[in-house]
Amino acid sequence: MLKQQSIFVNALRNPETKEDAFKKLVSEYKERLYWHIRKLVLNHDDANDVIQNTFIKIYLNINKFRETSSLYTWMYRIATNESLNLISSKAAKMGLKNQEWIEAKANDLMADPYFDGDKAALKLQKMVASLPEKQRIVFNMRYFDNMTYNDISKVLDTSVGALKASYHHAVKKLKIELNE
Repeated sequence: MLKQQSIFVNALRNPETKEDAFKKLVSEYKERLYWHIRKLVLNHDDANDVIQNTFIKIYLNINKFRETSSLYTWMYRIATNESLNLISSKAAKMGLKNQEWIEAKANDLMADPYFDGDKAALKLQKMVASLPEKQRIVFNMRYFDNMTYNDISKVLDTSVGALKASYHHAVKKLKIELNE
């Protein structure tokens, strides 16, 4: 698998094969990255902006990829950072804290024409949005994306133990809120 990744990364770095390799990369990862981003920023249009910025950064910085992790975790890290940057920027423009902005977005989900969840999905999204940022990100990656703690650790540059604690606290908070 690492050998395949290395061959693909070399194709992304080679000026003669970069365009075709990048199209393949976008085709293969666009949907997964979109849904990861969407769970973080909660809005379709914002998620589209972030996915575009993410792929631009990947395209421009592929030569900086050190191959110490999988290409996917590297891209996930870029997508996560771009999502957090968008949240910070939009919250600051509105004079809000990041958490306040996310909770406001969660409250607007039913007005989003691209949100197709039912009342239970809406309630879960609002509950997840109320979690502290780190817990929210870890919960999304672990619960919705089925990522391993090792992969999340590489994306967030945090120890597995700290991630397990964040996930545990998030689940505990969500269970308490569900039972109320």
